Amino acid sequence: MTLILILALRSAWRNARAPLLAAFVAMLAWATPASAQYAGLRTLVVPGAEPVTVALFYPTPVVARTQPMGPWRPVVTPGAPVATAPLKGLILISHGTGGHELGHHNLATRLAADGYLVAALRHPGDNWEDRSMIASGRYFSERPRQVSRVLDALLASPEWGPRIPAGRIGAVGHSAGGYTVLALAGAQAEPARAAQHCRSVSDDPGFCSLGKLPARGQTAQTSKEAPAAATAAPTQAGASALDGPLVSVADPRIRAVVAMAPMAVVFTPDSLKAISVPVRLMVAERDAVLVGPYHGGYVAASLPSAQASTVPGAGHFAFMAQSVWPLASEAGDAAANPEGFDRVAYHATLENEVADFLARQLR
Repeated sequence: MTLILILALRSAWRNARAPLLAAFVAMLAWATPASAQYAGLRTLVVPGAEPVTVALFYPTPVVARTQPMGPWRPVVTPGAPVATAPLKGLILISHGTGGHELGHHNLATRLAADGYLVAALRHPGDNWEDRSMIASGRYFSERPRQVSRVLDALLASPEWGPRIPAGRIGAVGHSAGGYTVLALAGAQAEPARAAQHCRSVSDDPGFCSLGKLPARGQTAQTSKEAPAAATAAPTQAGASALDGPLVSVADPRIRAVVAMAPMAVVFTPDSLKAISVPVRLMVAERDAVLVGPYHGGYVAASLPSAQASTVPGAGHFAFMAQSVWPLASEAGDAAANPEGFDRVAYHATLENEVADFLARQLR
């Protein structure tokens, strides 16, 4: 009887192995595209009156290595050939005020390995070397238009245009970059709201001091040297910058946006409510630069359809790649983290959440 039972069990296992093996092979096949691809890196310069430098991350079969690039350590293969598999889509990345095109290299390389072309801008007139646009009076309109010009160039490119799938274009932005992608999604800025906000509140000092806008009970401050990595409100050089017309710069080609710790107090509530593009909103619990209730929390309250979350223990710069040396700014050290917060460990979660959101919205 025991022998018969053993033989029966062996037969059952043999019969069961085939579907189990098939399921295992299917799981491997599903995972292979992401795991078999790496991130290549090239530099693109979009010509114009203000040329836009763009870091292009893209899928490649060539194994990537850690590349020291200033304070950053992206895992990429510069100049590698592009993978032959079709692209999943195009993702545009907008950094914060005074930022750098490599400031979110961790997200860019993850998305490239997943099969996307990723275009990370260096915003002309608002980057670590040049912040001349901030006092120009066209800050709120020009930042999103720079992203649209990069999109124009990529779609017109003989190399990249035919590869970009129609309707699969997304945008990711942090801080002023969060403002930028929400504006592209349809939110409208009313520049005067920034000055009105800082005259009426006293508990948003990071935003108001970075923007040189006096908080309630204060007088205007004398402009200091622009911070290298500050990511909040723009310095304005006169009433024309603050009292300009409503800024409407939506780009309907962008079908999904991720806004991380966005600068948002300048948006009108009605325009936020009217956004129909899927939005993933991330707010830092300990953001002292853009205080949540006036910025990320304001977006969440005005746009109930947004998929919003708060990152416990995170500071404003938690969404940037971890720099290997200090990045001093008027907002503090952009490489530093609040006590008890592990930025590198958190980025594994961040990358998964951004990748999953974009995959669902752009499939």
